[in-house]
Amino acid sequence: MVYYNRTFIPADAMPHSNPSSEEISRILHEVHSIAVVGLSPNQSRPSFRVAQALQGFGYRIIPVRPMVDEVLGEKAYPDLESLPELPDIVDVFRAAEFVPAIVDSCIRLGIKNLWLQDGIINEEAALRAQQAGITVVMNRCMGRDAVQLGARSR
Repeated sequence: MVYYNRTFIPADAMPHSNPSSEEISRILHEVHSIAVVGLSPNQSRPSFRVAQALQGFGYRIIPVRPMVDEVLGEKAYPDLESLPELPDIVDVFRAAEFVPAIVDSCIRLGIKNLWLQDGIINEEAALRAQQAGITVVMNRCMGRDAVQLGARSR
């Protein structure tokens, strides 16, 4: 059962091209803090499992989810604008229709890296982020790439 469409591709959009595997590996080695937008406190949800795995690799996880106080032992924030410091990357577990607002926040705040998880595709928002100088990885799992491309360890 599908609850919402996780893909938004306008008819005239050019397909997004992710960075190379080498560039993704470099990102995974350079980032330290990851704001996880849509991080669920429910242990059975993919966002929880991926964030937990990333935390196990030594990344600092910053939960971004309204009406939640804490996830994975970290204080949660209602939105990116509420964070006390800028994360190195924003990892998104929200439906494609929410991505434009997240991109707006990233541009406003000067965040340099944006990751849209498996199945989250918004070509228009990805292009706008890239035009603002943000490196965008789309429709890939950060946790899986951390395992496959050798993320930094504790």
